[in-house]
Amino acid sequence: MKTEKTLAPFNGYIAVIILLIIGIVMIYGLTSSHNLFWLALLPVFFLLTKGIIVTSPNNAKVLLLFGAYKGSIKQNGLFFVNPLYSRTSLSLRARNFESDKIKVNDKMGNPIMISVILVWKVKDTFKATFEVDNYENFIRIQTDSAVRKLAGSFPYDHFEDERATVTLSTNFDDVNKALEREVSERLEIAGIEVVESRIGYLAYAPEIAHSMLRRQQASAVVAARHKIVEGAVGMVESALKLLADKEIIEFDEDRKATMVSNLMVVLCGDSETKPVINTGTLNQ
Repeated sequence: MKTEKTLAPFNGYIAVIILLIIGIVMIYGLTSSHNLFWLALLPVFFLLTKGIIVTSPNNAKVLLLFGAYKGSIKQNGLFFVNPLYSRTSLSLRARNFESDKIKVNDKMGNPIMISVILVWKVKDTFKATFEVDNYENFIRIQTDSAVRKLAGSFPYDHFEDERATVTLSTNFDDVNKALEREVSERLEIAGIEVVESRIGYLAYAPEIAHSMLRRQQASAVVAARHKIVEGAVGMVESALKLLADKEIIEFDEDRKATMVSNLMVVLCGDSETKPVINTGTLNQ
């Protein structure tokens, strides 16, 4: 497979001076001698002027001679090349591409909506021009393909696969690195350098989003309840131990169970409890 060949062109400023001198000599010879020989040289002179090219910063010229690749010019400035060369201009600037939101299945088969943001630039002008038909369209299609493969390689979160070490919604750095590696491999044939690749949008598909949200909320409630109960048990244990150490009151097993039950209700209840004052004896 051929790759880019950098061409060192002739200094354009010197070429312009030489062409000006030739033009002056031709005009002088034509006006002074009226010789048609000088007139016949005019097409040659105009052909030579076509060899003057200008390349701006972060742009390149791909040069062909009757279909044969001769090289690329990445320098910026004024240059002179073979006037028979055909030229194709390419931008070497970094460009952004944001893919459309596409519906794909994650590793567990759940439909999700995902899009990516890609920062890229042309690295090899030969590959970008001749190895693919339209490198910008090639980038769009291959990026979508890489996104589909990435989504199928990882679960959306840990709810479906608790043993997963990397998920799409939590391990952003690892996922973005995997995406960048996948896209870079696919775009290598087109001579494209991936500067950065990251997920721009990620969510469950609309048809399951509500159910997944309820599941996440339920999991959050269970986790919060577990934490509350764990703290309440510690507080009850501490209260009973403190009452026993200070010998404030002695509980039999039934009274102890009743106190534990009341304290757990107070500490774990959703709403504020209202105390009932007992003005009689403990047995009432």
